[in-house]
Amino acid sequence: MSQPSSTQSSKNSGGTSQKVVVLADAETATGYRLAGAQVVEATADNAQAKLEDLIQNGNVGLIAVDTGLIADPATSTARIMRGRDLPIILPIPSLRDAFSTDQVDAKAYMGKLVRDTIGFDIKL
Repeated sequence: MSQPSSTQSSKNSGGTSQKVVVLADAETATGYRLAGAQVVEATADNAQAKLEDLIQNGNVGLIAVDTGLIADPATSTARIMRGRDLPIILPIPSLRDAFSTDQVDAKAYMGKLVRDTIGFDIKL
């Protein structure tokens, strides 16, 4: 089976492959690294600057952004993304939200994420 060709942006030079990068805090980054993902660690103070650097990098096709760092990454990058097809900015729910003092039931929180994502509940 042949591999699909890499996606190219009109802003990128030909022949470069696109990477997937996760922008997360140090604690969450460890889990993504264990899963084999390329991770850029950030804090709430420097996350926006690191996200903009990744966008301007040119060889990143998808950036998954922890919403604990940037609540609405698509809106916060609208200006810099104007006229660009890539990278795709994918907000991912923060694990801290599941275990915050405001959220008493982590199981209910995870169930809501599944329901919001696929449209129905899964019960085992």
